[in-house]
Amino acid sequence: MDKTILEIQKIIGIESVLLNEPMKNHTSFKIGGPARAVVLPRNVEEIQKIIKLLDENNIKHYILGNGTNVLFPDDGYNGIVIKIAKQFSDIHIEGNVVYAQAGALLSKVSKLAAKATLTGLEFASGIPGSIGGAVVMNAGAYGGEMKDVIVEATTIDQNGNLMVFKNGELDFGYRRSVIKNKGYIVISAKIQIENGNSHDIYALMDELDEKRTTKQPVHLPSAGSTFKRPDGYYAGKLIQDAGLKGLVHGGAMVSELHSGFIVNVNNATYEDVITLIEIVRKTVKEKYSVDLEPEVKIIER
Repeated sequence: MDKTILEIQKIIGIESVLLNEPMKNHTSFKIGGPARAVVLPRNVEEIQKIIKLLDENNIKHYILGNGTNVLFPDDGYNGIVIKIAKQFSDIHIEGNVVYAQAGALLSKVSKLAAKATLTGLEFASGIPGSIGGAVVMNAGAYGGEMKDVIVEATTIDQNGNLMVFKNGELDFGYRRSVIKNKGYIVISAKIQIENGNSHDIYALMDELDEKRTTKQPVHLPSAGSTFKRPDGYYAGKLIQDAGLKGLVHGGAMVSELHSGFIVNVNNATYEDVITLIEIVRKTVKEKYSVDLEPEVKIIER
């Protein structure tokens, strides 16, 4: 792997390759030991070259955006993390179409759309992830989802080939897409929304932001909603009704503000979070015969 890392340094420069980099520095959970390297490509060509190189050498790798929905082990990640974030985050607007690179923050895209008096992305104003992750997971909140606004997404497959998917080809579902299923990498997204009224747009964004700050533990490290919404139920309510609100294991806790969140309250470890997830799943299964599926991506070393 060391030889491959040297080749990556030649492609993107030594300064863009972070060796033995702690993943807690790159995730909203603030948990995770060192990856062999975190690489920061700046354009499509660099991403293509890196992917092709890793594929040819059969090197384990993980694509990371803003790190808001992921949990890395404390003993690190024995592979290469390709972080597509602020170094690959251009946004521009033409009429009512928004073009955004994968590393752009979804919240920033939403705010720029509002500034351009475009409505349809208000739901995303408080979602902390990147455009790339949002498209892969069909991110959504308060009745809106990416499937409602995406026109097309440009991706790279595992051989480094560019592929463009129209909305109807993306097979969006609840927290999934064809991109997630096939393991492709989002490069950029084309979003089409409507002209709106500035006052109404900002009023809705303020309303949704207030809901988040008063009903979700945004002040504590977490990976957002820990569990997917089970059919016919709400995960948070099931967990609360099971008497698990405020349950602590090590440095991790079921949020006292919203039971659907597991938060890092005291230097939680990977094992703290994993154990608490399993306690919650087992208890809810026993009490209500409902299987809770983690929404957070749990990474193995």
